[in-house]
Order: sequence, then C-alpha cells, then structure tokens
Amino acid sequence: MKSTTSRFLTACVAGAVAVAFYALHFSGIHLYEKSGALFTWYLGTLALIVSSYEILAIGIVHFVRMHEGPEGEIRMLTRFLKFLAVLAAFLALLYTFGVLSAVSATAGAFAGMLLGWSLQAPVSGLAAWVLVTLYRPFRVNDRVYLPSWGLLGDVRQVGAMYTVLNQVGGSVGSEEAVGRSILIPNAVLFSNVMVNYTPAKQEASYILDEVIIRITYDSNWEAAEQILLRAARAATADIIAATGKEPYIRSDMYDYGVYLRLRFMTLATDRPRITHEITKFIFREVQQNPEVDFAIPYVYSVKKGAHAMPRAEVDNTNEDEKVADLDVNEILPPTDAPSTPAVEQEIAELMDRIRQMGLLQPIVVERREGGRYAVIAGQRRFEACRRLGYKRIPAVVRERPN
Repeated sequence: MKSTTSRFLTACVAGAVAVAFYALHFSGIHLYEKSGALFTWYLGTLALIVSSYEILAIGIVHFVRMHEGPEGEIRMLTRFLKFLAVLAAFLALLYTFGVLSAVSATAGAFAGMLLGWSLQAPVSGLAAWVLVTLYRPFRVNDRVYLPSWGLLGDVRQVGAMYTVLNQVGGSVGSEEAVGRSILIPNAVLFSNVMVNYTPAKQEASYILDEVIIRITYDSNWEAAEQILLRAARAATADIIAATGKEPYIRSDMYDYGVYLRLRFMTLATDRPRITHEITKFIFREVQQNPEVDFAIPYVYSVKKGAHAMPRAEVDNTNEDEKVADLDVNEILPPTDAPSTPAVEQEIAELMDRIRQMGLLQPIVVERREGGRYAVIAGQRRFEACRRLGYKRIPAVVRERPN
C-alpha cells in the first residue's frame, strides 16, 4: 500500500501536469496537430484524473484510520475508487476520438438490459424490506431459522437490502448466539422458508424440549419419574407459570435399560442453560437415590460398574471367579490364535457391534505370575476391543489351578 507522502507527491505532480496541458489547450497550442486541441485536452484530463484519485485516496485513508477501521477497508475502497478513475479515463479517451456518442448508444441498449437484470435482486430485496417492516413476520431480537440453509440466528438489524443475524451455534454446536454476524439478502425471503421461534405479540419464545436418561431395569421407575419431574419444575417454574404447561414423561425400551424422556417447555433463546440445570439436578438426585441407577452399554450399570473399577473386585456366582475392570496392557495377547481371512472378518464384525452397542459379555482371563493375565475365553472379543482403542476391559478373573 502506497504511503500518504507518496500519494501526496503524485497528486501534486499530476495536478501540475494537468494545469500545464490545460494552459496549452486554452492558449491554442496543440501538441499533436492531427487530433487538434482534443489531444492536449485529453492529456490534461488524464493528469487531472490521476491527481483527483490520489487526493481522494488520501482522504479515504485518513477517514478510515480516524474511525479506527481495518486496513482491509482502505484497500477495498481505494480499489473501487481506482475502478472509477479508469472508467473516467476510458470515457475521456472515447470523447477525444469522437466516438463517445456512437459507443454510448450501443452500450446504452445493453446497459439497460444488464441494469434490469442486475437490479432484480435489489428491487426484490427492497420490496421484502417494505413487507417485513409493515407486516413484521419477524422483529429485531427474534430468533429465526432458515431450513434450506441450515442457519439459525437472532435478528440484529433489518435493513433495506440485508437482514443481519447473530449466528446461533456453528462454533459451539449449541443453541447459543456466538456473536458472528451473517448478512442475509432480503431478496431470498421470497423464495425460502423462514421459521420464527418468537410468536407475534409475545416477548419470549417457548418451545418443547427434552432431556433423556436411561435407567436400569431394576431401578424404581416411579422414583426416577419423580426425579425428572422435580428437575423440570425447579428449572422452568416461571415458564410453567407463563404457559400453563406442565412437564411430562415419555419412555421406550432399550437393550441396556429404559429410556425416560423428560419433555418440558423451554425458552428458545436460553435452552442450553435450562437443559444444563435440569441435567445437573437429575444427576445429583440419582447419585443420592439408591433405588435409581443409570444404565450404560459398557458395564450395564454406572453404580455396579464403579465397584469393578481398577482392581476393585466383586464376588461372582463362583467364589473362585472374580469380575474386574482390567488394563488392556496387563492382558497377554493370545499366541496361538490363527490369523485367517475368516477370523479377520469375524473380528471386523465384532468391532462394528462393540462400537455400536458396547461389549455385552466380558472376556475370561486367568491370572499369571507378575500381575499379568492370559485370555482363556473371548480372544476375538479382546482383539476387537484392543483394535478399537479400549484402555480397560471387563473380565472374569480365574485363578490358575495349582
């Protein structure tokens, strides 16, 4: 980018050249006899355009920096100014050769057609702005969603050509505004569906939300439901009072337990915080209630699995067998396991099932000297878990017979 000093010197020199050529032109002295006075006039005009460009560029630089604007804005404005300068020089050249009228007539026809085509979107945008202003399908601070674009945001400004949204999600994967402005051309409002989360004449927008937990089959269902309902009522008491809609439970069965779906009305613009408060309440209550237990695929039960965490063992049906959560590195890999295409295919299928559903059945190991274990049943399950990156694996521990 040129410095202000160099621009000023260029403007002064170009201005002096323009004055000189205009002086020659008006005094009747012509540098090129075939074109007469117009050639001298053109050179003076060209120098005047250069001088004007440099002076205006200096003004742009000072204006942007005075308002603490970015340097990129200076480049953008000066490039546009340069385009206007080149266009002015080209028109002056056409005038010098006396073809400006003929070129203007031809270009005018195309320009009219091009102008009509190029103004289609701005005119549509202006019309959309008028309709939004009069009918107000959405207002400033409303949360709107454009399904075709997958875009969710809070309306910051509704202008003549663009609607500015504060993007929701995107960088954090949540329904919270991230402070990133997105310009939506008003013209697209005629051809795209827009969902307004805030109903008309209502200060706050309420939507249905849910929090899902999975409990074991031996949990007290009624106690679990009461925990969920208390959590929703504690976090959304003001919303219940405003809407008159109480939270409720829906459920379905699953391989590892029962899904309980807590459904409640929430604020569209404050959904993550409310969900966090409900989840925290549920977690705390379940931890304190011995009749309710979370079910997870890996060890079926959080509380029962906790008793099998590193080295803590629990009795199995056989006093000689123990169930433990073992470090994979402590288990000796099988040395006699054949490696054939059929075996590899079986291990790959096991990996897919374990990745989706977890390890349904622990392996069986036998204790060896030095704190190591040998796999005596479930070699392929062990290999599948090892390839999936498991750090620990549930195992039935048997003592080596004497």
